[in-house]
Amino acid sequence: MSSLRKTALVGGLFYLVTFASSIPAVFLLNPVLSDPNYIIGAGPDGQVVLGLFLDLVNALACIGSAVALFSVLKRQHEGFALGFVTTRIFEAAVIIVGVLSLLTVVTLRGSGAAGADEATLVTVGQALVATRDWTFLIGPSVMASLNAVLLGTLMYRSRLVPRVIPALGLIGAPLLLSWAIGTFFGISEGGTVWHLIGLVPIFVWELSLGIYLVVKGFRPSPITPGFVDSGSPSTSQDVAA
Repeated sequence: MSSLRKTALVGGLFYLVTFASSIPAVFLLNPVLSDPNYIIGAGPDGQVVLGLFLDLVNALACIGSAVALFSVLKRQHEGFALGFVTTRIFEAAVIIVGVLSLLTVVTLRGSGAAGADEATLVTVGQALVATRDWTFLIGPSVMASLNAVLLGTLMYRSRLVPRVIPALGLIGAPLLLSWAIGTFFGISEGGTVWHLIGLVPIFVWELSLGIYLVVKGFRPSPITPGFVDSGSPSTSQDVAA
């Protein structure tokens, strides 16, 4: 297996890990997110902790996908490639803040917060859950939109994968970002048609990218070694254009 094929395989696997970890986490974390009195009840802490562990795996996989692909993407445009790595790391950091917020809820529920009254605990718990909700908006929504623009542009121009795949990301990114900005200012909310219209293309883009990289690897491209095509760019200046 060539080093280029290994890079595609590792990058694709990391993308698939983000799906395998983040989707189950949504259901596992539902008790603490939907019950305002979770912090004073007998909640399923084991289930919640497992969901938080999967969120942590998701965050690390976000970083891994960017680092794995950087060595190839920088041949297309180093600035965009570095921007992709940076936004991916930022996304992971925000996810981890959400993980820590909910872990604090679990800890306070288990310890009883050293005799604090229930009303205070409920208020603190709701504040921590609200923090996690904001991290979910800024991380997997705003940052995912920026990721799609940067990586989608690199993949579309380099032709490392069929152009229809990054096109989905480039279409979904402004839609999802506009919803996120609307939610930030209280104009929209999750689960609306606006949200779904932006979310679906991003979901399909990242999933199809991961599957393609694992199954097929990179396509022959002007930025890959040994590429020969008289009708394609032949200089680094042409490739970056």
